[in-house]
Amino acid sequence: MKLMFALIGAATLLFAAAAGADPIAGDFWLLGDYTQNKPCKGDGTDPAEAKVKISTQQIDSKVGVCKFLDAKADGNRVNTHVECQFPAGPLMGDITFTRKPNDTIDFVDSDKTYTATLYRCPN
Repeated sequence: MKLMFALIGAATLLFAAAAGADPIAGDFWLLGDYTQNKPCKGDGTDPAEAKVKISTQQIDSKVGVCKFLDAKADGNRVNTHVECQFPAGPLMGDITFTRKPNDTIDFVDSDKTYTATLYRCPN
């Protein structure tokens, strides 16, 4: 029985990937432009190393690009599985985003080696 569910789950993932489905919906609260660890001015003066863009498919920052392989929302929290391309090579891992009441987003990797606060940029 477990094998059957595993095969159905794998087939579903393959079908979604083949259909080009985005791991995160286009109207999800996480999407947008941010700066990390300092409020975003959005007037062109924010430092490039602080900028972060989150789309339905990936996270873009000065450090590298991380593609979402999977995302599961749970209220104000999103657990993601990503594959990142860094100058030192690729890395796979898990990242959790938590929306806070003050409209910031806490970012932490599964090993808690990197944490940040993301500040949404004005439109």
